[in-house]
Amino acid sequence: MGRVVFSKTGRDGGKPFVIVQVVNERYVIICDGDTRKIENPKMKNIKHLQFTKMTSFEVIDYLNKGEIPDNHIIKKSLKRILERGESDGKEVW
Repeated sequence: MGRVVFSKTGRDGGKPFVIVQVVNERYVIICDGDTRKIENPKMKNIKHLQFTKMTSFEVIDYLNKGEIPDNHIIKKSLKRILERGESDGKEVW
């Protein structure tokens, strides 16, 4: 959880998301706080995601406390992570 991923396929292809829940070994639940809000997250097959080395520690802190992070926290965290220039370090999981 908290890992930053990019969607490879679909309408949301190329967009960054944060994993907020692992469903099983094939599926995760993602959101970005903007088009995919925490109230309506997307279940996505991991084959359709590009995993990165980037992690949103703010989101992890909320999830570890048993709280649901607000959309503005997720959105701000993603923006800050991507602005740091670490998006070049993409890796496929």
